[in-house]
Amino acid sequence: MSPADLYRRYGHVARQFVKFGIVGGAGVLVNMVVAVVMNKLHGGTQHAQDILWSLPGTAYNLRFTSVVWIAGFLVANLFNFQLNRSWTFRDTKAAPWLAEFWPFLAVGSVAALVGLFIKIGFTNPTSPIYLPEPWFHENAGLASREYWSQLFTIVITTPINFVVNKLWTFRHIRGRHAAASGTSAS
Repeated sequence: MSPADLYRRYGHVARQFVKFGIVGGAGVLVNMVVAVVMNKLHGGTQHAQDILWSLPGTAYNLRFTSVVWIAGFLVANLFNFQLNRSWTFRDTKAAPWLAEFWPFLAVGSVAALVGLFIKIGFTNPTSPIYLPEPWFHENAGLASREYWSQLFTIVITTPINFVVNKLWTFRHIRGRHAAASGTSAS
């Protein structure tokens, strides 16, 4: 297969992947802004491990860092969905907004749940993937373990989001919508 054949066959997917990456990069900025604002409002990253409440019947707790992860995900997920819907996977035969948003949120939520455990691992001193001192600590914003763990976790979970959203949210859901409305999906 010649390079021209490869481009004709896979060029569209490559362009979508690049657009998805650009949207994702913007989403990372949105997520990180949420993390910085929430941490600043909570007194800084040195308070990221504050226990908000104990999980009844367990030795585990919900910590502020987990709330930051969830809030950052929700805001960035909505931002990314709208940009991906209107730019990356734009289609005149798109399903209704909510019909595409719920699957996008579901996919993102699974990745966010996996990411929550990864982020906890990066910030828990007893974890084998704990981000070690002296490179990561809470004494300076640029070296903040809290911010780096947020960023590393986003990078790790992004490929899951691309593949599943491309194949399910923006292909399967639109195809099902097109079949129900009697048009062909592109």
